[in-house]
Amino acid sequence: MRFYLISDNSDAMNGLRLAGIEGTVARSEADLRAALADAAAQPDIGMILVTEKIADAYTALLDPVRADQSGPLLVTVPSTGGSAAGKGRITRYIREAVGIKI
Repeated sequence: MRFYLISDNSDAMNGLRLAGIEGTVARSEADLRAALADAAAQPDIGMILVTEKIADAYTALLDPVRADQSGPLLVTVPSTGGSAAGKGRITRYIREAVGIKI
C-alpha cells in the first residue's frame, strides 16, 4: 500500500516527497479532479492525503470519495501553517475506517 498526497502548496509536497510519498500540487478544481483520477488509476494506492485547505475548499467534491469504501481512504492532513484540528480529523477518519479507537 502506498500513500499519495494532494497538496495546496509545494512545501508540503516536497517535505513528504522526502519521506517517499508521491503526489501533486492542486491549485484549482480541475487540478484536484485530475489528481484524484490519477490516484484512483493506481491500484496500489491505499491512502490519499489531502491538505486542510483543499479539503475545506472542495468538500462537496471530496465527500463522495471519502464515502466510497471500495477506493483508497481519504485523509485530511494539516496544511503548512494549518490548524491542529487536522490531528483530530485523522484520528476520526481512522476510527471510522478501521473501527478502533486510538
